[in-house]
Amino acid sequence: MYFVSTANRQLRAKASEAMSQGLAPDGRLYVPERFPELNIADFDGAETIAEIGARLLAPFFEGDMLEGRLEEICDEAFNFDIPLRRLDSGTSVLELFHGPTAAFKDVGARFLASCSSRINEGSASALTILVATSGDTGGAVAAAFHGKPNVEVFVLYPKGRVSDRQEKQLTCWDKNITTFAVEGVFDDCQRMVKGAFAHEWWKTNKRLSSANSINIGRLLPQMVYYAASSLWRHRETGELANYIIPSGNAGNVCACVWARECGLPIGEVKLATNANPTISEYFETGVYRPRATIATLANAMDVGDPSNMERLRALWPEIATMRERLSVSSVTDEEIEAQIRSGEPRWGEVWCPHTACAVEVRGELKGDWIIVSTAHPAKFDDVVEPLVGHRIELPEELERLLELPNRAYELEASLEAMTSWCASDLELTEQDQESIE
Repeated sequence: MYFVSTANRQLRAKASEAMSQGLAPDGRLYVPERFPELNIADFDGAETIAEIGARLLAPFFEGDMLEGRLEEICDEAFNFDIPLRRLDSGTSVLELFHGPTAAFKDVGARFLASCSSRINEGSASALTILVATSGDTGGAVAAAFHGKPNVEVFVLYPKGRVSDRQEKQLTCWDKNITTFAVEGVFDDCQRMVKGAFAHEWWKTNKRLSSANSINIGRLLPQMVYYAASSLWRHRETGELANYIIPSGNAGNVCACVWARECGLPIGEVKLATNANPTISEYFETGVYRPRATIATLANAMDVGDPSNMERLRALWPEIATMRERLSVSSVTDEEIEAQIRSGEPRWGEVWCPHTACAVEVRGELKGDWIIVSTAHPAKFDDVVEPLVGHRIELPEELERLLELPNRAYELEASLEAMTSWCASDLELTEQDQESIE
């Protein structure tokens, strides 16, 4: 199996190479050259996330250096619960927040870290991971890669645009993790990361890769929880699983679509966006027009130029086709607040602001739907607790991280500023090494 650039199918790479590169050589995103044709019977006897994941992902790693190690990677990465729970006769919730940083990004980050540590075994130089985050990605990546040998990670987040607890998870790391608080918005951070891949200093001095959902090493494992939950639902009811997915950078919905393209029993897919209008306007007008980021209560979805729309548009170049295969609804801050307030009396649940977007959209729809719950509400205590009127208990792993000291460097929103900082740091490191020698 090869992965190809969205702009040039002649640029091909096996899974390990595509993960290590992050972006294709032309600066575009990798997508599978084809989707394997799977059927429900191919998963007979596979019950757990790890078992289903190994079978689902096997075709994507065919002929790759990690092919023989895929089962151990899945066992290592998918080692926490991902429950699918019934709320009522027509509504279920897929809980993706039981990992170490209490967000769905743990799934992709842990898989990518497990793959990267094996790909990089015995390499003479460290692999440099760049990651831009609008909230949860950076913390998940930092937790997954912390202490991994021969890997360094640079995390960029928009200063003042994440929750206090999200920021704590981004800034509590040491050793091989460096965190930058960028004076800008998420799209600035994303531009800086993408720009580094084309910048001569970075290409000369670093072996670059990414850990955003621009990296296929993030999207492939996210396919797994859609495969597993759709199989569980089909085994229970014989019906296709329909999903409502909170969407910012569109990686989570892209993973669901890819799983459906492989033949998993997935029916309708609905995007729930916040007030950032780029995706909803595209569905309405057929014109893709990135916009300035709008700050909302669902801050991890505050994206003005969603990277993974490139992948969806490569899959379905015509807007008419995309409208047949996906739909989208946008949700206001007022609606988010209302769903958080009514979560306990209506559902017996406390929702995070992002999951609340999906819950709001659920009210528009008929039939049987799965709400994708992307983060634990305790990560957003400043938003959630005043609305529900009581304290939200912290997951044990999250509480441990919040007790660690903060470590972050403030940076202006430019690639030049980041390059200057890293070049100075590299120069000091080399001088220190020379003095030791």
